[in-house]
Amino acid sequence: MAIQVTRTYVGSIQNHRQVCDDLDSLGDSASKIWNIARWTADRVWDEIGEIPDERVLKSYMKSQSCWKDLNAQSSQKVIEELSDAFQSWFDLRQNDPEANPPGYRKHGDTRPKSTVTFKTDGFKHDPEHNRVRLSKGSNLKESWSDFILCEYQTRPDVDLSEVNRVQNVRAVWNGDEWELHFVCKVELEPNDSAGDEVAGIDLGITNIATVAFPDEYVLYPGNSLKEDKHYFSREEYATEGENGPSEKSRWARQKLTDRETHFYHTLTDAIITACVERGVGTLAVSWPEDMRESDWGKTGNKKLHSWAFDRIYQYLAYKGEMRGVEVLKENEWNTSETCSRCGDDTKSNRVERGLYVCTACELVGNADCNGAENMRQKITPSPHGEDRSNGCVAQPSTYLFDRESGTFRTREQAVS
Repeated sequence: MAIQVTRTYVGSIQNHRQVCDDLDSLGDSASKIWNIARWTADRVWDEIGEIPDERVLKSYMKSQSCWKDLNAQSSQKVIEELSDAFQSWFDLRQNDPEANPPGYRKHGDTRPKSTVTFKTDGFKHDPEHNRVRLSKGSNLKESWSDFILCEYQTRPDVDLSEVNRVQNVRAVWNGDEWELHFVCKVELEPNDSAGDEVAGIDLGITNIATVAFPDEYVLYPGNSLKEDKHYFSREEYATEGENGPSEKSRWARQKLTDRETHFYHTLTDAIITACVERGVGTLAVSWPEDMRESDWGKTGNKKLHSWAFDRIYQYLAYKGEMRGVEVLKENEWNTSETCSRCGDDTKSNRVERGLYVCTACELVGNADCNGAENMRQKITPSPHGEDRSNGCVAQPSTYLFDRESGTFRTREQAVS
């Protein structure tokens, strides 16, 4: 039975020179709407101590002249993004009182080119001729029939005439030029089950994922991700000015986001591919119930809120569904303290972050591997029978992210 999934396809604009001025005007208007709504929210906050909700902000902004610079649905989307940003801030403040609220979109006296989203009545798509017509707001139209006609090109393996439905189109400034993002509903045929075997995953911050396969334990460290965060965060804050983030700061922020997205997609692709190759049809993923509601201190909270366990799970789930791997969310409670061989749960067995030594059965192993094996045993008890070799748990294989190839390779391959 076919399933519907959402995919985003990027199209380069072939007639960029002809449409860039119009797209610049829309991007500038989106920033203006954001800034006025942000200023309004600030005034209300100072007055009553609350941020106006999305409905109230939309109602107020409709009386502002800039609202009609964009198609009505495009203007509404800007307010929805601002409301989402405030909600994220509220969530962060629970554990990090110093978290910054959403800022203004400005650089000195200028505004950056914001993304403009066109919903169903804001665009008309012609996939046969690779064209899309984008609506302007009434303020920017020279006549009632004025619009922006973009000619685009996608990757050779993408044919937008075959998708079930284009939900919306986004005009995105990538730092050098405008490009189009087509958010589509696509029907895909899932594969039959990849096999009868079971694997478990322990998700972490240092080792992003540790997988207990039927015959091997594999570590996927996040070294490259940590290096990227350090470098691009330094670039971002080093160029922060009195008038808000500079062009270089925004570039660093976007670059880090792109690299993180690529890393997580590559990681989950590698894990699901390994499952298929090993005949694994069920994958148990550790899920830290109520983890973000706990207070882990200033440093711990910042690390925790950057931990993308929910994102990794979502990627694994939809990739697994298409390749016949059922991905299950399992509570990880006590899996880091419990011995995967005998079940002893003495807290002191977790000697340090990376080492697990069981005082009851003398199992010595990598702590993350022990946790991953416990996740696996939630689905299939005692999968290895009575043979629980220390060597297998203590010396797992390690796959590092190789920037040159953009893939995960064994430690030996990545170093060479």
